[in-house]
This record gives sequence, structure tokens and C-alpha cells, in this order.
Amino acid sequence: MSATETLEARVEALCGDLSSIRAPRGTELNARSWQTEAPLRMLLNNLDPDVAERPEELVVYGGSGRAARSHDALRALVRTLLRLGDDETMLVQSGKPVGVFTTHPGAPRVLIANSLLVPRWATWDEFRRLEALGLTMFGQMTAGSWIYIGTQGILQGTYQTFAAAGERHFGSPDLSGRTILTAGLGGMGGAQPLAATMTGAAILCVEVDPARIERRLRTRYLDEATESLDDALARVRAAARERRPLSVGLLGNAAEVVPELARRGEPFDLVTDQTAAHDPLTGYVPVGLNVHEAAELRERDPEAYSSRASASIATHVRGLLEFVRAGAYVFDYGNNLRGEAEGAGVAEAFSYPGFVPAYIRPLFCRGIGPFRWAALSGDEADIAAIDASLRGLFPDDVLLQRWLELAPERVEFQGLPARICWLGLGDRARAGLAINELVRSGRVRAPVVIGRDHLDSGSVASPYRETEAMQDGSDAIADWPILNALLNVASGATWVSVHHGGGVGIGNSIHAGMVVVADGSADAAERLERVLTADPGTGVMRHADAGYGDALSAAAEQGLDLPST
Repeated sequence: MSATETLEARVEALCGDLSSIRAPRGTELNARSWQTEAPLRMLLNNLDPDVAERPEELVVYGGSGRAARSHDALRALVRTLLRLGDDETMLVQSGKPVGVFTTHPGAPRVLIANSLLVPRWATWDEFRRLEALGLTMFGQMTAGSWIYIGTQGILQGTYQTFAAAGERHFGSPDLSGRTILTAGLGGMGGAQPLAATMTGAAILCVEVDPARIERRLRTRYLDEATESLDDALARVRAAARERRPLSVGLLGNAAEVVPELARRGEPFDLVTDQTAAHDPLTGYVPVGLNVHEAAELRERDPEAYSSRASASIATHVRGLLEFVRAGAYVFDYGNNLRGEAEGAGVAEAFSYPGFVPAYIRPLFCRGIGPFRWAALSGDEADIAAIDASLRGLFPDDVLLQRWLELAPERVEFQGLPARICWLGLGDRARAGLAINELVRSGRVRAPVVIGRDHLDSGSVASPYRETEAMQDGSDAIADWPILNALLNVASGATWVSVHHGGGVGIGNSIHAGMVVVADGSADAAERLERVLTADPGTGVMRHADAGYGDALSAAAEQGLDLPST
């Protein structure tokens, strides 16, 4: 067999069947080094059926967020990563490899741009026209940047948000005896039930797709399920009275259930939503349709589908506004539900806040955000070793300590074992170096990839989410994520990406991602320290530039050189 035939056989073995893709495990390389093996494994891990929502369509999460543009493009990505040298960089244009250039060993091995459109043309209609021509794809945030780790990826962020809401409104992050109402159990929303119970709350989660409810029950993110609203309410109320954490999934449509609960005057302490409303055509099911009927209408008449979805979103948000008037603490969870409702005629849609200005911005000011890692060995013991190391490294971080205590027993791994925790400037570099030392010493069997969500302190411009209500009015300034990506390239990240539209939809955000490999080497230690300082440092910089006192203090404490502040 020729070398070409051998390469093609390996490509087909790794990704020929979209229904059974699984990232390689162990210490044996498929690519030429760990710098290229890491993106290969994480790309394939994104499409593992235990991770991706619809791997046969290359959809990872978030309505239509893909890891690759087409099956042929996926084969080309895998083929290129298998042969890529440590002085070469592959360029990926919206899920398709388009070039390999000689760079140098300190440069990223992969550079990715997803879904980018010239601003005047940045609409869903134009994007879908180009997508239908096979010219682009929607990368969401971590789908097209190959660092999605399943629902756990947003779990701690949701936990942090619920805890922060409790601290602000009730004086404690402990939500025992409190109730939460939400909807959506997809790739992002599926974290809500477990995050809520980890804070002690009783939560009612509305979901229109029975398969998603079943998946959350199977992976222990959701405790119980019912098709009866009255039954769901009775269970949640009983748990709250007993100060017992409980999550109940209710099969139903949020645009029907939320207004009905408001009409009944049912009280909830916190109310939010994580349906995939950022993409009404593929992510939101209109009232009167089940998921199969919705799929049929979407295919037959997308214009009619979009119209019905918009009307349902408007009804949904009007229900949420009734909860606002009743005194509940309602917040948008970054899915552009308010923006879609405003476009459908709900003038008061933005009368309740997004979760970032309401609860998370003080963390962003200190560079704190979702820091994640995955064990390329596939060995769960590697994650346990890292958990133990971080518990010792950050003994005074109460929320982190509780998270690291609960996560090993409550969180089921999807695909390659992985973990996430929220860390800030200074602490990320300390954690990265500690992980690298574990690899060097052999206490962790194989290299570890370290990355983050794009929902981070300095990596995104999103006026309906991360940069909503900036105090200097700079919500829509998109220079910041581009500077973040450029600095991560210069600092030596293993792969860097720039995306458009993740989280809130086409036309509404620009954001960047980075991943760096901890392989135990001295070179990796230098890269880790640079990248994991620069990356959160841009978040502190961005918020200091906007005049936030917390960010200015953090910059001074960490010795950041900010010429204009």
C-alpha cells in the first residue's frame, strides 16, 4: 500500500462514518507531534455522538453550530492535520482548510475564521444564501473552534451566574428554598438544571424536544421529567418547601408554558431562558408544532416557519415581562431572545437585563471567565489529578472549592474527559503551569489542551450579551476580540479562531477563541505563561479602558502596562 493510500485509510478510519466518530485516546500519536495531534483529537471530539447534538450533520450545538463545513471538508481537515509539520500553519476558512504555509515552531498550528461577513451583508438571509452555496458555515463559539466539551462547558458559568444572582438578590449564593423557571435543554441550556441544583435551588425547565429531556436524564444533568404542568409545579414547590435541590424537565413549548404560568400568578425567584432563539429558523420551535412537524415546515416553507417562530418568541417574552411586573428577577441568558422579540414588535423587550451586566461583569473586570481543559489521554484519572492540584492551588476560592468538590461526583464526562472552572488574570497562568508540571512528571498520562469558551472577559464584542450596557457606551466596538486573537497568535497559542455570530446570531457579535497545549515541555511552560497571561489580560485591559474601577485595580495589582489608563 502506498503512503497516499495509507493516509487515506487513516482519514476514513478516523472520520469516514459521521455516526461513530470518536477522538483517539492514549499516548500513541496519529499526527506528527502533540501540537497537531491536539487539534486533531479535539476536532474529532466535537463530533463524538456523546458530545455533538447532530454529528451526522456536523452540528455540535446551538442550532446549526458546526465543527466542519461538509464531510469532504472534515476529511480534508483531518488529512491535513495528520501531515502538518511543526513549522507549518493550516488556515481554515469557515470549516474548510484552504492553505498550509511555512511559519515557525512558535506560531499557531491552526488559524480559523468562521462565518465572517462584511458588516453591510451580515444578515441571516445573506449568510444562509452563502451557506446554501457551500461557501461558509456557522461556527457558533466552540463548535467551529474545536474546544466544545459538552454541556459541562457552560455548566460552571451557569452555576456562577445563579450563585451571583443569589448573592445579589438574596444575600447568599446558596439558593436552597428558592425556585427558578427557565426553558431550553440543548447544548447550552442543558446545563441549567444541574447548575441550579448545585446551588441548592428547585428548577423547572421547559423543553419542547423529548429527546433532549431524555438525554439530560441519561447524563444526570436533569433529575426528573413530566408532561404535566401541574405535576411539574407540585414537584418544584414541594422541593422548595423542603429546601431540597431538584430539577424537573417539563415537555412543552416555552411560548405556551411561560405565559400560562404568568397568567396563573405562579411565583418564581429567578426567571430566564436558554432556548436557541439566536437562530429562530433552526433553534426555536413555534407554538402548535412538535419537533417533527417543525422540521417538516422548516424544510418546506422556511419563510412561514421564521414568521411563526418570531410570533412565538414575542409571546414568550411577553410572558417573561409579566414576571418582571410581578416582581421576579428576570434576566436574559444571552440567546438574543429579547432582540428577536423586539424585532417582532415587543417594544419593552429590553426592560429586563442580560446576565452579564446584571451579574457577571465584576468578574470580567478581573479577567475571570470560563477556563477549560481536556485530557488527550482519554483517562478520567488525569482530570482527577488536575482537580486535586487546583484544589491545593486555590484554597481561598470558596465557589471554586465547592465546584471542584461537586463536579467529580455530579458531572458526567462527554467525549474526552474535561473540566472547566472560572479563573482570572494571574490564576490562569498558575493553573496552566501546574497542569504542565503534572504532564512533565507523569502524574498525567498525556498532554492536556487548555482553552476557554469565547464567552470571556476580553474575547468578544456582543451588545446583547457580553458587552451589553458597557459604562462608556462601547458595546459594539469589535476591535477588542480582534486584538485578543492577534495577541494570542503572537503569544504562541496552538490554535486561534475568530468567529461571527456565536451565541446571539449573525450580525450581533464578533468573538475569538484560543487553545494551547500543555505537553510537559519547557517550551510549553513558556507558551502557557505568555498565553494565559495575555488572554485574560486583554479582558482586564478592555474593561479598564471602559473606566471600570475593578478593572483598573486589577490592572494595577497585576502590573499590566496600559498606556491610556
